[in-house]
Amino acid sequence: MSIDLLEGSGAAPPRDNGELVFSEPWQARAFGLAADLVDGGHFTWDEFREHLIEAIAGWETASGSGGAIEPWDYYRCWLAALERAVAERDLINGDAVADRAAAYAARPAGHDH
Repeated sequence: MSIDLLEGSGAAPPRDNGELVFSEPWQARAFGLAADLVDGGHFTWDEFREHLIEAIAGWETASGSGGAIEPWDYYRCWLAALERAVAERDLINGDAVADRAAAYAARPAGHDH
């Protein structure tokens, strides 16, 4: 995996002593899914990085406008970039995403894998 392409771009993932930091399981899953899709040739890290930079810029713009916005969360921007990359490549349609999200949300606690 060539995640190093994200370093220095303002889009590098959070690290602690060089190790990636995930505070919730979904963050690691979103990271892994992006890596798998890159490794599978569905898009490149450069293409993903552009989406991530756009997502971060969008958060910054909304945050600076004084409007109500979610607090900063790098992996929410990562997820937004992943959703854009997947949609751009038409890898899954919006209805399927909504159906899967609803199914996961309805699962009982402890069954999130």
